[in-house]
Amino acid sequence: MTLTAEPSTDLTAAGVPLRWVGPVRVSGNVATTETEVPLATYESPLWPSVGRGAKISRLVEGGIRTTLVDERMTRSVLVEADDAAAAYTAARAVQDDLPRLREITRESSRYARLLDVRHEITGPLLFIRFEFATGDASGHNMATHASDALLAHLLATVPGIRYGSISANYCTDKKATAVNGILGRGKNVVAEILVPRHVVEARLHTTADRITALNINKNLVGTLLAGGIRSANAHYANMLLAFYLATGQDAANIVEGSQGVTYTQDRDGDLYFSCTLPNLILGTVGNGKGLGFVDAHLTRLGCREDRAAGDNARRLAVLAAATVLCGELSLLAAQTNPGELMKAHNRFERATGDAHVR
Repeated sequence: MTLTAEPSTDLTAAGVPLRWVGPVRVSGNVATTETEVPLATYESPLWPSVGRGAKISRLVEGGIRTTLVDERMTRSVLVEADDAAAAYTAARAVQDDLPRLREITRESSRYARLLDVRHEITGPLLFIRFEFATGDASGHNMATHASDALLAHLLATVPGIRYGSISANYCTDKKATAVNGILGRGKNVVAEILVPRHVVEARLHTTADRITALNINKNLVGTLLAGGIRSANAHYANMLLAFYLATGQDAANIVEGSQGVTYTQDRDGDLYFSCTLPNLILGTVGNGKGLGFVDAHLTRLGCREDRAAGDNARRLAVLAAATVLCGELSLLAAQTNPGELMKAHNRFERATGDAHVR
């Protein structure tokens, strides 16, 4: 496929080069499939890099094993009290009222379900974090709509509190924080693969020992020294942004979405490689999903099927996680070899110029 940048007078849309890569072989508790994945990016080396990881997945029995660990969308609200004692009393009242809060949530939406409520008290401030199931939607608006109703109920029934804000940054939306990785926001997915020694050497031109050492020194120690937050990976954001743009997601959610941990082991020359992404925020319905190209892409990915509520979004999440693993594995392998990374960028970026992507 050749994409050519032509002059355009259309100022209502931004065109990003897109290519289907793969297929990627995936198995696990959500989906067992083999499918190409769409990536929209200006970084053209990303396509062959993810493609190499996808090739590895097809050389391994079961391919990339994906496990959906948890899912929830959150919205935190802020109420104010006179002091910490009053805030604590209010927090206990909120917990005691959980059955009624769940009823109010069901009344606010056909799909939203209140899973749990957590709180944090700082001085006289009470931060209340609502956690929702939101079906096939990523759930931003659904969670906010339900939280509006819940907050109105609390202000009317819990003594000693006043309105602070409908969004209190304890959610946390589109910011790099520890709380999302600890408590969860969006889909929590682990993708893992066991690559035999001969495949590592022949296809990745390296060894399990070298990749494991690099992962420790770069992703773990290097990120620690840099002050990373709940994150130890090489470039999850690259794959996530390309996948999000191609499937109609809120691209700003790669801020928390790219917080995740790459874990590797040398198993007698075979390479165990995993990517844990606890904050994958995406959906198959909602704003942006009705655009023609998005609908076509989701259909091709098998995420427009007549399934139980939430299953299409779960499928999309595990495909996103598998895509991240493909790119992460390929890059770390390349970085064990001096000069390979820059050689790839020279080949796929500088050689193509600004006008053509081949």
